[in-house]
Amino acid sequence: MLSRTNLVVLGLAVLAAAAGGWLQHQSRLARVPVGVHVTNVGDLRPDLALLDLDGKERRLSEFHGKRVLINFWASWCGPCLSEMPALQAAQHKFGDQGAIVLGIAMDEPSRVRVYLASHPVDYPILIGQLDSPSTSLRFGDIDEVLPFSVLLDEQGRVLAVQRGPLDRAQLTKWLSPTAAL
Repeated sequence: MLSRTNLVVLGLAVLAAAAGGWLQHQSRLARVPVGVHVTNVGDLRPDLALLDLDGKERRLSEFHGKRVLINFWASWCGPCLSEMPALQAAQHKFGDQGAIVLGIAMDEPSRVRVYLASHPVDYPILIGQLDSPSTSLRFGDIDEVLPFSVLLDEQGRVLAVQRGPLDRAQLTKWLSPTAAL
């Protein structure tokens, strides 16, 4: 049995840990500009309008009815570029089953075009907004770390998010039409 002193120390330690967790959460939210909604798991995705590589405006609602894996990346991000072959393979494997990989480049359009000229992909690429609030931040990437991926269901609800690269097993889990998360 714990002594009274040990119980007090334990209680203070638990209180300090809880306060530290709350402060960490608040400091992360402080990076979000006032009035900006950050999408969370379970939320409906924002219907953002982004430009494709030809300068044509595309809305995310165009992909309604499909399971969509949104992958935020940049030409200067090594882990992003390393996962692109797996994303390409997943698009080929699951594209005819109602899933789509959608790349959103958090980069300058000229750099994206140069990279894709020598490393083409078959899935759509859109250009994300770099200015605050960035496109990735609006999808929950509060730390704006790349790569960052978001999985949407057929109705556009966020099913899952992933900071860092996705591996082939996780891509299969996310994009398979029979997969349960």
